[in-house]
Amino acid sequence: MNRRAFVTGLGAVLAAPRAAGAQQAGKVYRIGVLANEPSPMWEAFRQRLKELGYVEGQNIVFEYRWSAGQVERFPGFAAELLGLKVDVIVTVGNAATGALKRATATVPIVMATSGDPVGAGLVTSLAHPGGNVTGLTVIAGRDMGGKQLELLKEVVPKFARVAYLFDAANPGSLLAQKELEAAARALRVGLRLTEIRNENDLEAAFTAITKERVDALLVAAGPFETVHRRRIVDLAGSSRLPAMYGARWFVDDGGLISYGVSVLDNFRRAATYVDKILKGAKPADLPIEQPTRFELVINLKTAKVLGLTVPPSLLLRADQVIE
Repeated sequence: MNRRAFVTGLGAVLAAPRAAGAQQAGKVYRIGVLANEPSPMWEAFRQRLKELGYVEGQNIVFEYRWSAGQVERFPGFAAELLGLKVDVIVTVGNAATGALKRATATVPIVMATSGDPVGAGLVTSLAHPGGNVTGLTVIAGRDMGGKQLELLKEVVPKFARVAYLFDAANPGSLLAQKELEAAARALRVGLRLTEIRNENDLEAAFTAITKERVDALLVAAGPFETVHRRRIVDLAGSSRLPAMYGARWFVDDGGLISYGVSVLDNFRRAATYVDKILKGAKPADLPIEQPTRFELVINLKTAKVLGLTVPPSLLLRADQVIE
């Protein structure tokens, strides 16, 4: 399902007849959402809640706060949500979760996605979170970067140098750096580390990459990169750089190829966590889940523009091919 289909689906969910199955007769639960942007993935979250018997406007209402990539807005938004007496708050990314955790030790927080929640000090351990934070992580193990490079090399067999574009303020991207360095050595390709710290860095970063004649690009899928994905995809296209992305929505917006955690699955699972908490479960007792589903998405239209031929064997392994 592409991005446009997700957005269309969101409208269908909002317009759907109210279903039966309220959790407590007359009780209306208030769900806070703290994230960077209204991603199409939220439709999957809402749809799963609907399947569990929650109907917006009948037994559940949402309070959304979007930062538009400005992490400094999270503390203020956190205070606003807590002032609304929400029953549970769903977050995307460590920055949003951290702002909430500093603001409350009692209101349940469910992470739809997170980097390394233990390393970030958000929870005690994955098995025993130990506080008011639980949910899901997108940390998938040490071979993710290597797998992304291998797949990219199938599309661009002769590339000798690859640039890694990442937000220098994101701890998860810094952790991936070491893994990528090892993977690049194993594949015998050069790796150029390209840090970005704000939107103004993007054009300069691509100018530098192009001047150094890098053959391909690997883009991190952190909050900053996701918010500015259209700009990144456009710059990769104008630079004629074949690029591998860590999340499918880059490819939905015109990127070449992505391989990463099925974020759609994460958002659906986050709804299940919310359901458990509303039924009385404590976040401290709900282990944090690691991803088990991954997806490969290829945009053949972009491949054609770049003059690339995607091997049939790779197309057969793809979860979705955009034509």
